[in-house]
Amino acid sequence: MFLRKNLIFFLTLVATVAAYGQADAPTGAAPAAQRGGILSGAVVDAQQGAPIEYANIVLTGEADTTLKNGTITNDRGQFLLEGIRPGRYRVEVFFLGYETQRFPNVRIAGRGEKTDLGSIKLSQTLIAAEGVSVEGERAAISYQIDKKVISVDQQHTSASGSAIDVLENVPSVTVDIEGNVSLRGSGNFRVLIDGRPTILDPADALEQVPAGTIDNIEIITNPSARYDPEGTAGIINIILKKNRQKRRSAMVNLNSGLRDKYGADFLGEYHSDRYSLTVGLDYNNRNFTGEGLQENTTSLNGTSSYIYSDGDNTRGHESMGLRAELGIDLTPNDHLSFSGRYGDRSFSRDAEQDFQQWSQADPARSNYTSLAERGRSGERYQLAGSFQHNFAGKGHQVMADLSYRYGNGDEITTNELRDAAGVISDGQRSTESGPGRELEIKLDYTLPLGEERKFEAGYQSELQRDEEETGLALYEQAAGGYVNQPLFGYLVRSQQDEHALYTLYAGKWGNLGYQGGLRAEYTDRLIELVKTAEQFTIDRWDFFPSAHISYHFADGRQMMTSYTRRIDRPRAWNLEPFQTWMDAYNVRTGNPALKPEYIDSYELGYQTFFGKNLFSVEGYHRRTINKIEQVRSVYDENVTLHTVENIGRDYASGSELLLNLALLKRWDVNLMGNVYHYRVEGRLLSQDFSRESINWGSRISNTFKIRKNLQLQLDGDYRSPSVSAQGRREGFFVTNTAVKYDVLPQQLSVTLQVRDLFGTARYEFTSRGADFYNYSYFTRESPIVMLNVRYNFNHFKQKRDQRGAPGGEGEDEF
Repeated sequence: MFLRKNLIFFLTLVATVAAYGQADAPTGAAPAAQRGGILSGAVVDAQQGAPIEYANIVLTGEADTTLKNGTITNDRGQFLLEGIRPGRYRVEVFFLGYETQRFPNVRIAGRGEKTDLGSIKLSQTLIAAEGVSVEGERAAISYQIDKKVISVDQQHTSASGSAIDVLENVPSVTVDIEGNVSLRGSGNFRVLIDGRPTILDPADALEQVPAGTIDNIEIITNPSARYDPEGTAGIINIILKKNRQKRRSAMVNLNSGLRDKYGADFLGEYHSDRYSLTVGLDYNNRNFTGEGLQENTTSLNGTSSYIYSDGDNTRGHESMGLRAELGIDLTPNDHLSFSGRYGDRSFSRDAEQDFQQWSQADPARSNYTSLAERGRSGERYQLAGSFQHNFAGKGHQVMADLSYRYGNGDEITTNELRDAAGVISDGQRSTESGPGRELEIKLDYTLPLGEERKFEAGYQSELQRDEEETGLALYEQAAGGYVNQPLFGYLVRSQQDEHALYTLYAGKWGNLGYQGGLRAEYTDRLIELVKTAEQFTIDRWDFFPSAHISYHFADGRQMMTSYTRRIDRPRAWNLEPFQTWMDAYNVRTGNPALKPEYIDSYELGYQTFFGKNLFSVEGYHRRTINKIEQVRSVYDENVTLHTVENIGRDYASGSELLLNLALLKRWDVNLMGNVYHYRVEGRLLSQDFSRESINWGSRISNTFKIRKNLQLQLDGDYRSPSVSAQGRREGFFVTNTAVKYDVLPQQLSVTLQVRDLFGTARYEFTSRGADFYNYSYFTRESPIVMLNVRYNFNHFKQKRDQRGAPGGEGEDEF
């Protein structure tokens, strides 16, 4: 009843505001026009014909070249300068990554007369090389009011990897040597593929996407109310390559590396006047070796026990994917699209370690060998359809999207302890399996209110159904094999329904842009343990406001500030109250009393362009309530219990710096830095605590254009130490390099990449509590050498669809 009443109230509010907006839309600017002349026009991409938003229009004196006036283009590429004193002026139109257009001797009359420059076409930057003009690269990064858009075309050091490798060179993102991704220091974020969620965990989803299929990456650290608020740090949206310029085109990437690494991907497209068809296929196989050691101390009943282990391990990852999309222009104002994705994946991790075990009570050391095998596999698919209708007014539209996602997985972990003679003295085999299903419904409506304002409203529903079955088998010497243990087997069913309503209002006042929104979400969740008939439920409303303000100076500088509220809900496996053995020395249990995290996020940014160079600084502050963290304690002698708790609050305050420099005609430098103060405080295991650290990291990427068709890239990345509630991770440094050679311009290219050139990447972590101590050290194989070959058929050249990704989260434009 409560949901129905709120829905009726919301729809009534939408109708009222929309009606008011339509009545108010014709307002003009006659007073400004009467005081002077008017200059208007529209800025578009010369090759693609697409409007360019945020292009800068600068008006200077014809004789003294002093700044007289200026503005920026709106989301349709249009601009309007009013109240200009009569006279002759010089007009410059520019945008990062494009050549500047200059209009000398532009006459502006008074009395409200309009001078229209028409359609102004900007061409992508041309770079002179050896006396020949060639098409330049796209801008490496661009800023919108609520996101950073990073082009990955020039990231040669990750050409043969996955999206995780690409993210190593993306601002705000860090990746450790085990592939764990963090967004501004937090591992809790949401991953979208072409604007749509994925049924996989963020790390698995990013590992599935080959680098060669990625066009852009959007980093959204303070999403507006239109976006799903899930995720502490924000959203990473992977935009896959598309081609909208040729009727038939294709692209093929082949890659291979030392020590059993290879892959390939293909993308083909066909376009007619009304239809478009895209088909993609990819396969990747990666195997990595490494070595590590661990020291573990536990204290139980006043007696300390010790374990020391070292050995080698191998990690393997194999995946394949297929995607297809069909677009149909039903009428000039109606577009329909259908898409589908299928993928199959497998992951393995095998380790052989030598163990030494002793205690205070028995100082004699026992030596044995541990063999651990972990395998995870599964398939997933996604079906989606979207419809977009454009009304008579520009920008007046409605979009509907429906998608269904399914995934399953099977995981088997085997741990065996063997004596010097190779006889199994102890063994465990754990299993987890089960399917997951999601249905998502979205409806988005946009109503322009005049030239500079717009109203948006929408509805989103996500219905999730998951099932997981766990089992445990122990090795029994008498039986000569593994015997199932029914006491440790569980079947868990969970369902979670989320219904959301949002509204946004955005506009411009001169060079000042503003946007405010509110999102209301209703969560209905049920988790059931079939064996015990226990149930854990949530029935709750949450509200998420957002506010964004931007100011664009006439000379191209811009400032942005924003506030958003977000949530990070516990995953189902974190709520399961039963125990699951990870291996012989670690046991895991969930916490059904776990509460969701609530995050308040504030940002302030400044960007300026000087020539072909970019400088950006962003300050941020993030506060998390009900902070969720992994907690360790002693379970038994030499056995550690892992669980999750709401430990209190944490705070992160810092600044990000970005500097893109064209130092010389053949040398470009990209510098990135992030420094922040982190503090976590609360109550853990019946004791109050507070820990803090200054965390920082820096990256440098050098690109040398040796010849017109030959480039060298050298990257360096340093990560400082960091603390958590119970531990500390040490810092490390990594160097990558790549050489790209264009055999046939715009057709055939070859890239040789070397990752971790000097073998300095490592993972070193110390965790301690009142009754335990653990130290872990891990290194991976190095260097990692890969060769990538890319061929474009019919000059494939990717371009983002101007409609936006079907069913995607969209962009916050004015």
